[in-house]
Amino acid sequence: MAKLTKNQKAALSKLDSQKAYTLEEAAQLVKEITFTKFDASVDLDVRLGVDPRKADQMVRGVVSLPHGTGKEVRVLALVTPDKEAEAKEAGADFVGLDEFISKIEGGWTDIDVIITMPTVMAKVGKLGRVLGPRGLMPNPKSGTVTMDVAKAVKEVKQGKIDFKVDKYGIVHASIGKVSFTPDKIMDNVKEMLNTIARLKPSSAKGTYVKSIHISSTMSPGITVDKSSLAGL
Repeated sequence: MAKLTKNQKAALSKLDSQKAYTLEEAAQLVKEITFTKFDASVDLDVRLGVDPRKADQMVRGVVSLPHGTGKEVRVLALVTPDKEAEAKEAGADFVGLDEFISKIEGGWTDIDVIITMPTVMAKVGKLGRVLGPRGLMPNPKSGTVTMDVAKAVKEVKQGKIDFKVDKYGIVHASIGKVSFTPDKIMDNVKEMLNTIARLKPSSAKGTYVKSIHISSTMSPGITVDKSSLAGL
């Protein structure tokens, strides 16, 4: 068994692995048990009582976090020339079409989100083998295929993220940074959980939200007491 570092021991000494904490306690504790020298991400893991293999139980959605994710999101706008100016003005980091399609075909994926238009999806669609495995493929359901390019770019830059349940029935999302105040972490978690709650499939039986955990980069997970959250 690997030997625990001093920081790992310090983190574990503050955390009771058998206890479920209120969201307020967890938002404070995740800051106290993080010892990275960089501003670590705060992650939320929600285990759902769904079977993702069934199409009618696939939970997928978008959420605009009130305080953003704290990360600099690199946005590529694949648009026609008439939309380039508005995409740039809205804050897109890269704007164009054919030249970026060629770069992606060559293996370039140094971006976080791609926003495009329905009229150019035929060109973008052929990039599926490169973009799909990296979760970069634009999708109308997540608002990344739209004629209102400027609005989509602004929303992503301000903290809009898309998420979906994985094959194990878990939704993973980065919802902030350790440098955030506990209140900001709580606000973002609540918005994420409320969005997930609204997406409950009608065919899902039994307990919908089975467990909630908060962690940061390289920290242990903190169990959140569901009973402390109204409506879940």
